[in-house]
Amino acid sequence: MFPYLLVEILLGSCYCSKEGSKTLGRPELFGPSVVLVNDIVDFKCQLLSYPKNETVLLEFFKEGNRNKSLGFYSSSDGEVATFPIVIKTYHQGNLECVGTVQNNSHVEPSVSYPHNLKVIEPVAGAKVIIEFGGDEFFEGETLQLRCTLTSGNHAFFKWLVNGQPVLQSPLHHVVKDQLFIYRSTSADSGSYMCVATNHYNATRVFTSNSLEVQITVKDVISVPDISFSVLTEDSLNYFALVTCQSIRGTLPVTFSLYKGTELAYNTTVDERKATFKIPLVLDRHLGWFQCQANNGNEVAYSQWLPLEVVSVGGPVAMHYDYDIGENYAVVGLRFYCKATKGSYPRYRWFLNKTLLQDRGDFYYIFNQQPDQSILMLSVEGSIAGTYHCEVFDMFDNTTTISSKKKYIDRNVLNRLPVSVVAVVFGCFTFLVVLVSACCFIGVLFRETKKGEKSILNQKLSHAYEDELDMSEYHEDINMVRLARWEELDSVSEASANDGMFVDETADEP
Repeated sequence: MFPYLLVEILLGSCYCSKEGSKTLGRPELFGPSVVLVNDIVDFKCQLLSYPKNETVLLEFFKEGNRNKSLGFYSSSDGEVATFPIVIKTYHQGNLECVGTVQNNSHVEPSVSYPHNLKVIEPVAGAKVIIEFGGDEFFEGETLQLRCTLTSGNHAFFKWLVNGQPVLQSPLHHVVKDQLFIYRSTSADSGSYMCVATNHYNATRVFTSNSLEVQITVKDVISVPDISFSVLTEDSLNYFALVTCQSIRGTLPVTFSLYKGTELAYNTTVDERKATFKIPLVLDRHLGWFQCQANNGNEVAYSQWLPLEVVSVGGPVAMHYDYDIGENYAVVGLRFYCKATKGSYPRYRWFLNKTLLQDRGDFYYIFNQQPDQSILMLSVEGSIAGTYHCEVFDMFDNTTTISSKKKYIDRNVLNRLPVSVVAVVFGCFTFLVVLVSACCFIGVLFRETKKGEKSILNQKLSHAYEDELDMSEYHEDINMVRLARWEELDSVSEASANDGMFVDETADEP
């Protein structure tokens, strides 16, 4: 009984306590929403419903941090509390006003609705930081830049390269204070800077420009080409000028020339080409050479080149062909000249012992093919004369080899060649012989058929005669049979007349 009584007493006391407690009305907090840092701003807090004969303490806090009061005010008759504060960046966020009745624990405290405050700090001290890529690197890598500030918030960032805005693209991307450049090329090289901006109430704009940062994106060296030419200092000393050349690549470039696996020459130049001078022996294979190029990234290798120079040698072959017009007349003529051997042949054309230049009124010399030269003639011009060509070494014109000479004019060109006439006559003769042979074979075949037919006719006639003989034989047999029947009939009549006829049915009972 006693425990139940104790529980009822405790519950009753709690109920009476709750009946006696009250809640303070919610205070209202007033103030600007956007402020500038270091400005002095007044925030006001007012409690519309006051308990009678009570003093209310109004306190100003940053939401979530009631250990540090930003201001307080004791009000006993509904006064408006004013909280002047010097704005700092940490004031940004939600602010609140808390009302508490002093000396009365039965009235619970109340809190205002949160008031959001945005604090503007002018930007200053913009600086470009390279977070990835470095200030000098090779193409293909990613460049990442960040714009940092010594002070400032709520900033907008703009990136410039060589004084021009960086345009957004799939490979150029700006995210807040960062710039990303993917798969960079040498076109991305330049001076980069960032511009940070923020403003207060659209009336005051703050800007901070960073210093420029030079970014260099190097081109990877391309695969070098290797070639050589021949240089002669006198009639006995020859040299090969081996050239290594790359189309692209950031300078400087180091070129190396290898003979097989051995390094022959090495040089670093501020251009994409290097030349090496090598002693040369004509008509001898001096080995295989390769160029290697390096500008700090990976080494690029050329193809292997055999170093051999063959002197021009004969005989020199010259032939020609032509074009036929609508009336079957020759309208164009081409001479071809080619030496049997030679690495660097040069050609000269002559008409009646007169040297022809590259181009004339009725001809044109085409020397772009390394192994032969072509002389093109227009038949409309005065082409009559004797033609021949000469071949000599490009690096030594003291020794020349000449082709055979050929006389050409319009009558010669439009005259049928002997070979063509021979072919046509031969074809005609062959057709005549073929037709004659066919006729002869036809006659023989006809006579053979005629003889076979006569023999067949003879056989058929003999067979017909034999058939006639058999028919006569059959007729004789028939006559004999007829005679025998007549003879039997006469015997039967005689027997009847003599009473010698016997009736075979008489013996029957």
